[in-house]
Amino acid sequence: MQKQGLVYFDIWRADLRILLEKFKTWRSNTRHYFLKVFIFFVFLNDLAYWFAIATAYPELLSGDELLHYLKVQIPVAILGALFDSVSLYITLLVVYRALRSPSNLSYISHLSIDLLIAFAATFWVLIVFSISGWLVSFLPGEKIVQSQVKAQFNNETLSDRGKLYEKRVAAAINNPTGENEIKNIYFGIVMGLSAMIPTAVHISCALFSMRLFFRYGET
Repeated sequence: MQKQGLVYFDIWRADLRILLEKFKTWRSNTRHYFLKVFIFFVFLNDLAYWFAIATAYPELLSGDELLHYLKVQIPVAILGALFDSVSLYITLLVVYRALRSPSNLSYISHLSIDLLIAFAATFWVLIVFSISGWLVSFLPGEKIVQSQVKAQFNNETLSDRGKLYEKRVAAAINNPTGENEIKNIYFGIVMGLSAMIPTAVHISCALFSMRLFFRYGET
């Protein structure tokens, strides 16, 4: 049984190494790699932003509120892309070190760092929206609106905006089944999906390797 476990980790490592080598090849053959990655994440965050709004708060896509969210999308997409770009760099470094680790326990420990990145993405979403709303409040002609999600955009300081989103997190933890809380949780998950891509790749790779392992065991 122990030998079979070792074979599984060998397959998993081999699959992950192939993915890493393919990515390194693409990176070396791509001009302006960092710029293209950043632009990709900008569009991905912007797409997630509008998808989350359209599915969770479709009532916001009208009137003065729409104009406000059109402004907010710019800093949200840029700051989100910044986090995703940094997390991608960390992930590649972690994968490289994981493949060089001597033991399977060390291998798993390295890859589990991506779980921390995915968890940190939740808090980064709060920071992003706090900063974005604060920046937009300085724009001329910005109208203060109060939406059905009870978001107050008339906070004058960045600290006040941070407290606003902290209250939403606390409400979601205390009452995760509430109507507004479910929407806020869903919104946060959608906005954090881009940062969860590395974790999803690792899980998919592990599951794919398991399928090959069982097929290998049957032969």
